[in-house]
Amino acid sequence: MKAICKRLKRGADLYKSIIKIAQEQDLSAGFIVSLVGCISEVRMRLAGGKEFMYNKDHYEIVSANGTISKERIHIHISVSDKSGRVFGGHLKEGTIIDTTCEVVIVPLEGISFLKEYDAETGYNELKITNTEG
Repeated sequence: MKAICKRLKRGADLYKSIIKIAQEQDLSAGFIVSLVGCISEVRMRLAGGKEFMYNKDHYEIVSANGTISKERIHIHISVSDKSGRVFGGHLKEGTIIDTTCEVVIVPLEGISFLKEYDAETGYNELKITNTEG
């Protein structure tokens, strides 16, 4: 299994960094295997798709999963605060790495993840295409 492994440093925007990795790797389709690290600012869209949360404090990344390509990323993330409370949502730009974050992405062969507007949801949604005949 081929994997893309990167270490992000303090001050990096997690969302923007993952997009940059996907573009640099010319990634047609892949998925998050692991995000391990801590953040000093968290910005996410909450369940229901309308409300956003932004907090500045020390957080540990507890889990993350998502689909990634050079065209789009869709990542859900859970973080814990200093008292161990966990909350999560849709990762957004403005989530800032504190000390470090280890990123592991697995590319998928023969598939492309594109985005396509869905009038029913009102969002650009995943469009999966087979790139092998």
